[in-house]
Amino acid sequence: MVAAATTSLPEHAGSERDYDYRYAWLRDQCYAGLAVAAHGPHPLTDAAVRVATARVLADGDRLRPAYRVDGGPVPDESTLPLSGYPGAADRVGNRAGAQFQLDSYGEILELLAAAARQDRLDRDGIRAAHTAVAALRANWSRPEAGLWELAPAWWTHSRLAAVCGLQAAARDIRTHGADRWRELADTILAETRRRCTHPSGRWQRAADDPRPDAALLRPLASSAWPAGAPLLGATRRAVERELGDDGFVYRFHSDDATELGGAEGAFLLCGFFMSAACRAEGRPVAAARWFERTRAATGPAGLFSEEFDVDRRRLRGNLPQAFVHALLLENAVRTASVPGGVRGVRGARGSAGVVRHAR
Repeated sequence: MVAAATTSLPEHAGSERDYDYRYAWLRDQCYAGLAVAAHGPHPLTDAAVRVATARVLADGDRLRPAYRVDGGPVPDESTLPLSGYPGAADRVGNRAGAQFQLDSYGEILELLAAAARQDRLDRDGIRAAHTAVAALRANWSRPEAGLWELAPAWWTHSRLAAVCGLQAAARDIRTHGADRWRELADTILAETRRRCTHPSGRWQRAADDPRPDAALLRPLASSAWPAGAPLLGATRRAVERELGDDGFVYRFHSDDATELGGAEGAFLLCGFFMSAACRAEGRPVAAARWFERTRAATGPAGLFSEEFDVDRRRLRGNLPQAFVHALLLENAVRTASVPGGVRGVRGARGSAGVVRHAR
């Protein structure tokens, strides 16, 4: 499964920020596999497990975040002598293929754990879990590019994703040494809490960046997040307050002080992260409202792009974007399964211009 079927569609006309997403990100495979597993056993989850298992066993702690569909390395970025979308070059390749992204290991462990819960994890999958844990043990303290594929830093989300993956694997994969995986999760969590807790009592974006980041909501909403661990509510409120706009969610504040919506659109993935965080916090009606608001931001074909222009009510960037659809599937079943879920919200509509507020 590739991240998108398109390339070189910029975030808005005249923007040079355009990327080639026609490659297979391991994180996307995990998001899709976990989403389908939430509905029950399915061949798509099995396929995601096979892809992740093969790459982990082949590359270990040299795991790449993205691969070609045949498993080969993603080529470096280059431009073609062709006309792209207005204001954009026709770009191929992606520099993310050579990055180190720690959170990928955590997502893979959560996927393998989901397969184990459904008694669908084979011996290779168990070997892949051991390999992923060994890679985390050796590399969890390294600066890395993180979910958003930025300059290497001590990104909080990556450490929290690792904690969730280790906890899920220790809980669900029956194998020798799994009790030590919890000890590693506790070690990572303790150091992350020491370095990345904001003075106000929430998680901050990185050890050296006190701002909020919507990516933090993903691990905090996971069923593998340690019971009673603090900071979910405070982190979610900070993301809503500083990164929310008319029921949509942006990733983070730009480093160049550009206003939200100037550099990029609201991230639809993050809207579904917010819905999941509200549900984990015990706020099912708010979860359903965020879900419906984000779900409405589709094109005429009912497909999601990566971003949504809140002011102009239009899609931005490449489409269809795989991880947005994956989170739609996961949130659909989880939101509908709790009292006051999707069916309990009055006034929800399938148009981005109707439901004006998500709080």
